[in-house]
Amino acid sequence: MKKPMERLRAIRVSKDDSEDSQPLSPVARVFHQPHNVYIIIIMGFKTPINPLSFKVSLRHSLLKHPRFSSLHVVEKDGEMRWVRTEVNLDNHVRFPVLDPKMESPDKFVEDYASNLTKTPISKSIPLWDVHLLNVKTSEAESTGLFRIHHSLGDGISLMSLILSCTRKVSDPEACPTIPTIKRRNPSNSGGFWEFLLKLWWLVLLCWNTIVDGLIFLGTIFFLEDTKTPLRGSLPLEATQRRFVHRTISLNDVKFLKNVMGTTINDVMVAITQAGLSSYLNRKYDDDKKDNKGAEENNNNLPNNIRLRAALMVNVRPSAGIQAFDDMMKRDSEARWGNQIACVLLPFTIALHDDPLDYVRNAKVVGDRKKATLEAKLNYLVAIFSPKYFIDKIMSKFPSRITLWFSNLPGPEEKISYFGHPVTFIAFGVYGQPNALIIHVVSYANKMKITLSVDDNIIADPHQLCDDLQNSLVLMKHAVRNLIF
Repeated sequence: MKKPMERLRAIRVSKDDSEDSQPLSPVARVFHQPHNVYIIIIMGFKTPINPLSFKVSLRHSLLKHPRFSSLHVVEKDGEMRWVRTEVNLDNHVRFPVLDPKMESPDKFVEDYASNLTKTPISKSIPLWDVHLLNVKTSEAESTGLFRIHHSLGDGISLMSLILSCTRKVSDPEACPTIPTIKRRNPSNSGGFWEFLLKLWWLVLLCWNTIVDGLIFLGTIFFLEDTKTPLRGSLPLEATQRRFVHRTISLNDVKFLKNVMGTTINDVMVAITQAGLSSYLNRKYDDDKKDNKGAEENNNNLPNNIRLRAALMVNVRPSAGIQAFDDMMKRDSEARWGNQIACVLLPFTIALHDDPLDYVRNAKVVGDRKKATLEAKLNYLVAIFSPKYFIDKIMSKFPSRITLWFSNLPGPEEKISYFGHPVTFIAFGVYGQPNALIIHVVSYANKMKITLSVDDNIIADPHQLCDDLQNSLVLMKHAVRNLIF
C-alpha cells in the first residue's frame, strides 16, 4: 500500500491566487474588526497521531495554498494585504507531551481548546496553527485542533480544503464524495396562471427584501433582543470561550425532514429553538426560586421574548461544498474566500405541547427567508460600504442579537485525514462578543452540534447540549406517534 504522503494530491493554485500583495476582501477585513475572529476545527481520530507524518503532509497541502503562507500586512493608508512569506512549520504545529493516564482527558481537551482563545496568533506569521493531542478521550484516540483566522476563508472554503486532504476509509485511493445541494428545477409550463404566480413571487421577493433590510438597519441602531440569561451585559467584549459538542443522529434528522416536508436546516433550527426554550425555562424557574422561594412551575418563560440568531448564508452562485480545485479557479462560481453574509432569523421561545410545532414554525420562517434577498443585500453592503460604516455595524450589531448560527454539510462517508481515520468533525468560532455561537456539521451518518460559549454567562453548556439532544428525541417520538 502506498504511504499517505504518496497518496496525497498536491493542491494546485491558479496564477491569479499566487500573486503577492493582494488586498484583503471587504468581508475578510470584517473579521479583524472590532475583534479578531478565529475558526476552531476539532477533529477526532481513531488512531494516535503520527506528528512527523502529519507535518510532512501539511507541507504538501496547506502550505501550497497562498492564504496559509501569507502574512497580513497593513499599508500606510490602512489597507490590509496578503504578502507571501516562507513558512516555518515549527511555528504552526504544536505537539505537547501529555500524560496518557490523566484523570479526565475529555476535560483536558476541552480546557486546551478554551485556552487557545486567550491569546491570538502572532501577526508575524500566517494566522493559523495546529495542535495535535495524543490523548484518548471518550470519542477518539487522539484529537487535532486547527485554529484558523476567519479572514483566510469561510466554512465552505475550509470544508473544501479538508476534503481535498482526505480519502475514503472504504477506499484509501478514492477522494470523498463532495456533498451537494439539490435545487428545484423551475417550471417551464408557461401560461397565464404561471405568469401571475411568477409576478406574485417577484412582488413578494421585493417586499420581503425591503422589510428585512429595514429590520437589519433598525437592529444596527436601536432594535435589540430581549435581555435573557443567554445575553451578556453591555458593553460586550470578546472573552475566553469554551467549546462543547454533542453528536446526534443524522438519520433521525433526515427522518424528521422527510415526514415534515422541510429541510435539514429547518429541523436543526427547530431543535435549537426547542432546546433554548427548555434551557431558558429552567433558568427563569431558578431565578423565581432564588428570589421568591416559589415552587417549580411548568412554564416560567416571559411572554413575547425577542430572540434572534444571525444565520450565516453562502452567497456563492454554486450552492453547497465544491471541489477544492474548482474553488481555486479564477472564473469559478464558487471562489475560495469569505463569500458569506448573515440573515436575521427570529427564534420562537415558548413551550409547546406538541414538539413538532417547533418544526412547523421553523419551516414557515425558513420558507419566508427563501423569499428574500436579505443575504445578498447584506453582502453587497459589506462589499461597497465605506470602512467607517462597516466598523459601526460590527461594533453595534452583535450587541443587539443573542446568538450566531450556521449549518455546514460535511463528508457523506467516513474519511481519513493524512492517513488518520476520522471519528468526528466539529466546527467552532470565537471572537464575536456574543455569549453563544452554534455550529452544526454533518459527518457520515452523524451530526455534530458545537457550542461556543462565554462560560461567565453560560456556565452550564453541557446542560444546554442535553436540552438540544432531548429536543430531537421528543420530536422523533412525536413523529412516530403521528405516523403510527
